[in-house]
Amino acid sequence: MRGPRGRTAPATDAGSPHRSRPVSPRPVSRVRTELLSAVADRVPTGRRVRMGVDGRGGAGKTVLADELAAVLSARGRPVVRASVDGFHRPRAERYRRGRESAVGYWLDAYDYEGMTRTLLDPFGRGEPVRTAVHDVRADAGLDRRPVPVGSDDVLIVDGVFVHRDELAPYWDFSLYIHVDLAVSLVRMSARDDLPIETTLRYTGAHRLYLDACDPLRRASIVVDNTDLGTPRMINTAG
Repeated sequence: MRGPRGRTAPATDAGSPHRSRPVSPRPVSRVRTELLSAVADRVPTGRRVRMGVDGRGGAGKTVLADELAAVLSARGRPVVRASVDGFHRPRAERYRRGRESAVGYWLDAYDYEGMTRTLLDPFGRGEPVRTAVHDVRADAGLDRRPVPVGSDDVLIVDGVFVHRDELAPYWDFSLYIHVDLAVSLVRMSARDDLPIETTLRYTGAHRLYLDACDPLRRASIVVDNTDLGTPRMINTAG
């Protein structure tokens, strides 16, 4: 049995809401275990599957994606893990509209063409993939060994904006992890010690995303993760 492969190490912008330091460890409750099992039951079988895990900063995307990968692996399903945070653009491009610009984060933060070329397209063909191409802290490219892909592997990619137009057609199955803005702000603050002007960059960008893409409608399943011990499905479109 193989565990999840290819997960990117935390590599984030200074002040970014993307896992610069982990949330305190917590036990997995019975309700959460049942939800993970129910989601795993919905993942298509008998073929390769590309899965996106979406949500606000602080929604709990990475933790839930890791937990789901562990459940699938325990069932004997090979999993490849990746994050959009492995596909940041260089710093000069990310901040060309200003370090506090929500529009800049929405439009310039990630290299979607590179992500589709090196991860999503080759995975669909069953070819080796690169799970990260950029180290955001070092602001430098990564040259990691490609990860092999099998005939029934599940690729789980977590991150913000994964239901935007450039990526949405790739997902065979997807989640949107919902929390209210107030919950997101508390969690980001606790995790990253963000100044308010930095927080506004990310929350403003997410509002642009919600208005442009309606990710709750595009997702196969919407999970309310407000209470980490009692997450629940609030919509299933797939």
